[in-house]
Amino acid sequence: MEIQKAIDIAAPIVIAFEAMLDELGPDAQMMDGTAMPFKLEARPGGRWYRDLGNNSGHLWGHVQVIKPPTLLEICGPLMMSYPAINHLQYRFTAQGNGTRLTFVHRGLGLIAPQHREGMPKGWEHWIDKIRQRAERKAK
Repeated sequence: MEIQKAIDIAAPIVIAFEAMLDELGPDAQMMDGTAMPFKLEARPGGRWYRDLGNNSGHLWGHVQVIKPPTLLEICGPLMMSYPAINHLQYRFTAQGNGTRLTFVHRGLGLIAPQHREGMPKGWEHWIDKIRQRAERKAK
């Protein structure tokens, strides 16, 4: 499975990268606006997990590569509690006063149909939230 998305952000690259870290962290939300708090340890080998409190949660992945403000790669099971592995890449490129975010999700394994069908829309939502946050911060 492969999902690719690209979006232009009207904000400097540093602000766009910070917005991505915020959106992958405690400010994450589901498409209906419900809070979905994550913790992202923004360093090589750092965990990205959904924190449900009281030592409960769900590991989504580990930081494979981080090169602020241009690149974040995460690999892991994501929301899948079955035999599957995923690789996420957030690549930021400065374009004048703005930034281009290119996102790629590659997954393989026994990926359930509901995940395969729902993920493109979910990633589009999260990427647009990054854009919105960065553009608000840049003003």
